[in-house]
Amino acid sequence: MSSKTNQLRPHSSIVTDGPDRAPARSMLRPVGFTDADFQKSVVGIASTWSMVTPCNMHIDRLAREAEAGANAAGGKAVIFGTITVSDGISMGTPGMRYSLVSREVIADSIETVAGAEGFDALVAIGGCDKNMPGCVMALARLNRPGVFVYGGTILPGIHPDSKKECDIVSVFEAVGQHSAHKLDDAGLAKVENCSIPGPGSCGGMYTANTMSCAIEALGMSLPNSSAQIAISTEKKEDCRRAGEAALALLQAGIRPRDIMTKKAFENSITVVIALGGSTNAVLHLLALAHTAHVKLTIDDFTRIGKRVPVLADLKPSGKYGMAHLSRIGGLPPLMKMLLDAGLLHGDVLTVTGKTLAENLRNVAPYPVNQDVVRPFSNPIKPDSHLRILYGNLAPDGAVAKISGKEGLTFSGKAITFESEETALKAILDGRVKPGHVMVIRNEGPVGGPGMREMLSPTSAIMGKGLGKEVALITDGRFSGGSHGFVVGHITPEAAIGGPIAIIKNGDPITIDAVNNQLTLALPAKEIRARLKSWKPKKQKETRGVLAKYASHVTTATFGAVTDKDL
Repeated sequence: MSSKTNQLRPHSSIVTDGPDRAPARSMLRPVGFTDADFQKSVVGIASTWSMVTPCNMHIDRLAREAEAGANAAGGKAVIFGTITVSDGISMGTPGMRYSLVSREVIADSIETVAGAEGFDALVAIGGCDKNMPGCVMALARLNRPGVFVYGGTILPGIHPDSKKECDIVSVFEAVGQHSAHKLDDAGLAKVENCSIPGPGSCGGMYTANTMSCAIEALGMSLPNSSAQIAISTEKKEDCRRAGEAALALLQAGIRPRDIMTKKAFENSITVVIALGGSTNAVLHLLALAHTAHVKLTIDDFTRIGKRVPVLADLKPSGKYGMAHLSRIGGLPPLMKMLLDAGLLHGDVLTVTGKTLAENLRNVAPYPVNQDVVRPFSNPIKPDSHLRILYGNLAPDGAVAKISGKEGLTFSGKAITFESEETALKAILDGRVKPGHVMVIRNEGPVGGPGMREMLSPTSAIMGKGLGKEVALITDGRFSGGSHGFVVGHITPEAAIGGPIAIIKNGDPITIDAVNNQLTLALPAKEIRARLKSWKPKKQKETRGVLAKYASHVTTATFGAVTDKDL
């Protein structure tokens, strides 16, 4: 066999070539392999399809499109599955502890299948918050030619009475409105019934859409994969082209870590900021960089954020959903704006086999009459909304999402909670008052375990009309749908003795998004005394995946990864 053939079949040839591999070939024939297929490059199609969530309910069909694209390009595609969990469904329950854990399980499972079966190249299709970074982490670990495909965004729902657009965050906030007696049972039911009209990921610039854009900016998706409607013909074509692109990358010898460079991560951060994206992008990009052997820190977000404005008027803080961005041209025109302004590295490689600048060369600008994406002369915010805070409450850092609409500083008195559930009940019962800084602790990667998102409490605060009067800080994290004066990822977390563990009711706390400080306004002597007397709580889980996660996970400052160097 020629050396060229082996170059195009570096892994599958080991599995299928030669008389001694007859048993393997015999097993592959019933799943569709012919004699001719054993001479082709094998492309694994990682599908996150399930009926667990509308975000992923259509991905089986998209996987078939990617399969067709790879086969038409001369490869032999093999579809295989991995898990997903639904944040929107599990939010506010103990089940949400499994969400961030699932990112690691997904990465592990794709790596496991591709490594075991000898796939030469990969296409990974994700449609919900954690399976997207999980897919790309697996591509980086394997470092075999691969493309990520976003499953696409959902169309907005339409309220039957107001005719206004609504989405999953509308439902969460309606719960707070119902508790405040601003919405009756029938009104809540109407919002519940109209907000999720079909397949696709949550429709604002929440975590799924944030990460789809971040991954495209990273160079790991084809142009505009991030801003397509889930049920569109464009999304089907994107999948077919991804199957073709995986073969082209194999032929060109371009692998994920050739694309996922420090410059590429800087591009990704820049795009996330310009879009007003989710705080989860900080956690996931740190994890992706770790997996790709790129040195990226939370301080890179501050460095880049000083010069990048927020330009997109997108939910949760803004007016529009992802479908609106799709209708005016998607992500490429924004990236062209950023490139022309000198804010992106144009010389980085992408999965097209071309540089970013080459991909964007002929991209047309947005229509002149749109206001979804603003010009540099009229930004939503002149610098980043993602603020990395330090101080005596976050010695190793914390992440805030401050749009500016809530103000830039907040001082108040602590009201402490040991779990999300007790915090939510206090909000709905009216015990959280203006001037409170809610402290939700023991929700970090170790303490949760699993670092739950606090969408239910933040949405209840907004629904109660307290968005500008109450702040919330936590060692957990936030959904991309959260907005208000919120700080998460506080490190060290309470479970390992971080200062958040020793806050008492009534303690004065200041959040300063100008000087990037999170401060417990107590004498240093008092803080030292409390920390000295602190004792760890008993670990909540002693067996199973949550216990295993808690014993291996790094802090949020390092991406909450489990494949740390041994």
